[in-house]
Amino acid sequence: MKRVAVLGATGLVGRTFVKLLGGHPWFKVEKLIASEKSAGKKYGDLVEDSPEEFRDYYVISLNEFLENPGVDLVFNALPASISRDVEEKLAQEIPVFTNARAHRYDEDVPILVPEVNKDHLKLVEVQRKRRGWKGFIVTNPNCSTAILTLSLAPLRNFGIKKVRVATMQAISGAGFSGLSAYAIQDNVIPFISGEEWKIENESKKIMGKLKGDEIEPASFDVIAIATRVPVIHGHTEAVFVELENPDIKSIREAIENFDPLKDLKLPSYEKPIVYTEIPQPRLHRDRGRGLTVTVGRLERTSEGVKYVALGHNLVRGAAGGSVLNAELAYKLKII
Repeated sequence: MKRVAVLGATGLVGRTFVKLLGGHPWFKVEKLIASEKSAGKKYGDLVEDSPEEFRDYYVISLNEFLENPGVDLVFNALPASISRDVEEKLAQEIPVFTNARAHRYDEDVPILVPEVNKDHLKLVEVQRKRRGWKGFIVTNPNCSTAILTLSLAPLRNFGIKKVRVATMQAISGAGFSGLSAYAIQDNVIPFISGEEWKIENESKKIMGKLKGDEIEPASFDVIAIATRVPVIHGHTEAVFVELENPDIKSIREAIENFDPLKDLKLPSYEKPIVYTEIPQPRLHRDRGRGLTVTVGRLERTSEGVKYVALGHNLVRGAAGGSVLNAELAYKLKII
């Protein structure tokens, strides 16, 4: 049993980490870390819907934790603005599985979606050698990117040439204070700062090939438009893919049969993709405990196919993806 700490445990992603790790067979949460103003208070007093298991845990400040971590691995849900230094300090001794973007674009740090690019975990050894660390950093992607790349993975064998995507992203992706009710009610906001760049660049890294000590990004272009819509949880994406071999029947079969890690029996693992003709956030975001992406509306176009993908942004797109990353590393004896 690995001793675990959750950083940023009172935020939306941090709360999701805590819920997902309750009763975990491999990871035992021992420390919950939050801001100085939360330190010394019981987690249940700060988070009303805390799992019973953690209600009486006393929250620790980040500075106190960094003085003496005393755990085997860390899940990070801190803001990107403070994550870089914190992650590098911890990774000298401890594996860090992070939702923050601070290290996603480092050459020796994988952006991991286990069902899509598990071989990228080999970068951990490159990272340790280059940086002289005992631990390491593994990132998960931006929430929209996680959903998109998972939906694209079954299409690899059909020769992806171009990807175009328009996202309709839930308000929880902006955090507790990210949007006012007045701004989002009765509205669609066709701009999310930095989001389109992340989707376009992270997708190419995730879908790329590991060659030696580095990742060669995917050769196809990804172009995104990101919008915010008045949905609480669940990002919906309209995806258009140009393919070398757009055999619609074979593509449908590949999507429905896609289940690459089922034999590893990871504790959190769920079938990664389920096909439903009309995916909808309210109906389908919680599929597979929030880890399953729903794909539908698959149709042939003049250049390839178009479809709709839907996933839970806080689970598959954030904390749940990071927990899966750690489970894969544990199963492969990297931790």
